[in-house]
Amino acid sequence: MAMVKKSITVTDQQDRWIRAQMETGNYGTDSELIREALREKQLRMNEIDVLRAKLIAAELSVEQHGWVKESPQEMLEGFKEKARQDGRL
Repeated sequence: MAMVKKSITVTDQQDRWIRAQMETGNYGTDSELIREALREKQLRMNEIDVLRAKLIAAELSVEQHGWVKESPQEMLEGFKEKARQDGRL
């Protein structure tokens, strides 16, 4: 994959955290750490999109059928549990 050089600005607190992570030896460069953080953010956003789509589908089902057995909170918890079981959350 092609790489694009970026210049970023972080807070002092974020810089200390980045340096602490680097000191663990798990990352060769701060760029590796930031790329991993971005990948994790992308995964979380995708998971949120999946949950949102399922909630919208559930709402539409209620509108079409006029009933539902679970509260919105119970449905959300069910979606989260399914995502955990599937390894997506």
